[in-house]
Amino acid sequence: MKRTTQILPIATAACLLISLSACSATLIAPNTPPAITVPSGNQLVMVAVGSGDLNYECRVKANSNVTYEWVFTGPNALLSDKNGMVVGRYYGGPTWESNDGSKISGKQIATAPASPTAIPLQLVKVDTLLDGTNSGMLTGITYIQRLNTVGGIAPTESCSIDNLGAKVLVKYQADYLFYKAN
Repeated sequence: MKRTTQILPIATAACLLISLSACSATLIAPNTPPAITVPSGNQLVMVAVGSGDLNYECRVKANSNVTYEWVFTGPNALLSDKNGMVVGRYYGGPTWESNDGSKISGKQIATAPASPTAIPLQLVKVDTLLDGTNSGMLTGITYIQRLNTVGGIAPTESCSIDNLGAKVLVKYQADYLFYKAN
């Protein structure tokens, strides 16, 4: 699932590894579908590639006693810079955590279709700084976009009473773009 294309110019790997305010190069936000466009007044400050697993569980479909479906239960991915150096992780919550200890969570506010074999593109509004220190790479992040998704869709195998409660990990990869208010 290794991707060789780059979605936008990334000035230097150092920009991804040091304090965001100290990064002197400007990142250019890509054109995106209108539904997941970051509101004006926010600037792209960091890009990371997320790669790992999306967790699914076979459950009874909501408002049904006889229909079953695969339900997304959370991510477990590493975040890497353009050189493949791990700079953080992404896990249930949803939570993005930098290697410097800063952590944020947010709520999905919009999605846009990707390819039929990939999870949707996404826009998340950050609502909580979880580390409490008010410092670190993720401090001040306002929005996160998920772009260039590969894989991650719900399992294609049967979900029925015979495997109710079964859990499946599905490989995925995506670019995560982090924004701060201007």
